[in-house]
Amino acid sequence: MLSTHPIQMPFDFRRLCSVTSWSLFPGMTAKAVGDAHAMAEERSDVPDQPFYHESILLEEVVHFLAPSEGRLIVDGTLGGGGHTEALLRAGAAVKGIDRDADARNYATERLARFGGRFEAVAGCFSEISRLAEIGNWGKLDGILLDLGVSSHQLDAGERGFSFRFDGPLDMRMGDEGATAADLVNGWDEADLRQIFWDLGEEKFARKIAAWIVQKRQKAPFETTLQLADGIEKLIGRRGRTHPATKVFQALRMEVNDELGELRRFLEVAPALLKIGGRLAIITFHSLEDRIVKQTFRDASKAEIDRPEWPAPRPNPDHVYRLLTRKGVAPGGEEVSRNARSRSSRLRVVERIKTPVL
Repeated sequence: MLSTHPIQMPFDFRRLCSVTSWSLFPGMTAKAVGDAHAMAEERSDVPDQPFYHESILLEEVVHFLAPSEGRLIVDGTLGGGGHTEALLRAGAAVKGIDRDADARNYATERLARFGGRFEAVAGCFSEISRLAEIGNWGKLDGILLDLGVSSHQLDAGERGFSFRFDGPLDMRMGDEGATAADLVNGWDEADLRQIFWDLGEEKFARKIAAWIVQKRQKAPFETTLQLADGIEKLIGRRGRTHPATKVFQALRMEVNDELGELRRFLEVAPALLKIGGRLAIITFHSLEDRIVKQTFRDASKAEIDRPEWPAPRPNPDHVYRLLTRKGVAPGGEEVSRNARSRSSRLRVVERIKTPVL
């Protein structure tokens, strides 16, 4: 959802063709991809755009998902609707899932001109099987996940995602469940240390967890700057990156169960796609990227082998064809235009007919 994109105009074919072949996408010409990008990056017809942002890896998403009339695609992380708008402009119908009511309301207004081809759906992408059944969507031509935090959420101090603005220590993408303040003020030191280390990869995890437990005995943590400024004073600042960055990341991922959401979705995704349907996922963090990379790799192998076996055997989980041998990264122009895209990677697979074993 950190929807925000290489890229030279027109599309940088040399870089993408090193990953896969344009022959895989007979329905999408280079001109169609470029046109979809240009149109999607125009300002929306809605004059007030609190969610407007540049969509990361937009051209590549349009290219790989190959939207066209009659295709149904689910954007599992709707956010401000940038990716969804590009898919709609290319002719597809889109169901946009988001747990954030503000995002759904904004996208509904922004994309109203597409009529019945767009629907904003309340929920989490891990609930996609239930949502598809309730909505009678049938098999899908494509699914997109953009796993970052939306620019709006980062920039809205009242949401508590960022230490650039003072606000309540919340970090929930929806309006249910425990907040970051609940974790910081209620979890024991060992648990805080573990999530700072595991989810934030914070080398000062032990020191920060101990400081939090000590400070909260005098007064609970309530605001983002209260926590961020305290961490900065505790460990000092080196370079441009704020020293609270990894702690905030870890708290956000835990509050929203981001890795659990991803794992639950990946388990059901193959059954949701038509044969030939595609799944595209944009990641921003090494942990989530590792999960996606390994899942796609394992489900794209025709055979598996073990040292104790005399020969390789057919892979019962072979359901995908891998379309990106390596994650597609944003180009230098996009990174210079949008620093938030720097760590993003796009990975794509295509559903194949399950072999009879």
